[in-house]
Amino acid sequence: MNTVNTPFGFDVLTNENRPARHDNHYQRCLSSLRGLFSDEAAYEAELAKADPVVYEVYEIRRPEIAGELPHGLSVVHPGQVGTEFYMTKGHYHAVRDTAEVYYCLKGRGLMLMENEAGVWAAEEFRPGRLVYVPPGWAHRSVNLSLDEDLVTLFVYPGHAGHDYGAIEERGFRKLVMHNDGSSAIVDNPAWK
Repeated sequence: MNTVNTPFGFDVLTNENRPARHDNHYQRCLSSLRGLFSDEAAYEAELAKADPVVYEVYEIRRPEIAGELPHGLSVVHPGQVGTEFYMTKGHYHAVRDTAEVYYCLKGRGLMLMENEAGVWAAEEFRPGRLVYVPPGWAHRSVNLSLDEDLVTLFVYPGHAGHDYGAIEERGFRKLVMHNDGSSAIVDNPAWK
């Protein structure tokens, strides 16, 4: 982690869909997303064949304090489980009154969002489009392509933290499904 308080810059996207520099890199394989896809039989069948990387994150770590801005790239690979597109786990911020921005560099997808009051929204990702996630909204990136990575740049407040547990426990209200060559947002019948 770069804790030195000096300006810096870097090339955001290389030919390998990653930043020229990063302090932390993690991958989420299909096995780490158990319970998040709606078709459990399709999930188990896919996992029996292989455990592919569904998405990965390259971070520029900053101190986890107010005033800092951690940032990096999220890369959601193409694919689907049953008819549901590959997606990130999704999360709230642990400090609910913090926001986040995502800027699409490559690919096409959706930012699926919901708040604890029951309101949901979806915003399109396409190159050059910025999506603002307001305070108090859970958010998940969904890749709508079956042959191209969805690459987004994200920036959030250093003290925001991440709450994955709420999504793991309840799921998202909506699912994004592959439907005859396009996408459809449908109710999640398992939402609690």
